[in-house]
Amino acid sequence: MKEQALGEAVRELLGALGVTMQEDDPLLPLILGYVQTYVLNEINGREIPQELHDTVIQRAAGEYLAAKQRMGQLEDIGLILEQAVKQIQEGDTNTVFAIGSGDSTPEQRLGQLITGLCTAGQDQFARFRKLRW
Repeated sequence: MKEQALGEAVRELLGALGVTMQEDDPLLPLILGYVQTYVLNEINGREIPQELHDTVIQRAAGEYLAAKQRMGQLEDIGLILEQAVKQIQEGDTNTVFAIGSGDSTPEQRLGQLITGLCTAGQDQFARFRKLRW
């Protein structure tokens, strides 16, 4: 799969996750190149096997979301997270919005999604790894 097709596949995945991107976002090609280099280094290869294209797509989407989160630009791509209110106190009235141990905040769920995407396919690299002399 050519780099342009990989970029379109990453855009489709991000679109399915609710991300709205600019058509000429300069961050995506940089991240896609980084992920491709990472995978090639992991497998010690010269080209990415067809079987690892989905891994590259998922990792690139995860790295894109992680970069936008670190830059504080999630709202720019259409991801608006509600902040969890822990406690409100006015006078003698106390209101606590408790989040149980099984529940998580939108930020935590986004973090889990990003982690899952960024580590996708890690267990598949060994199958394609080549020895280096």
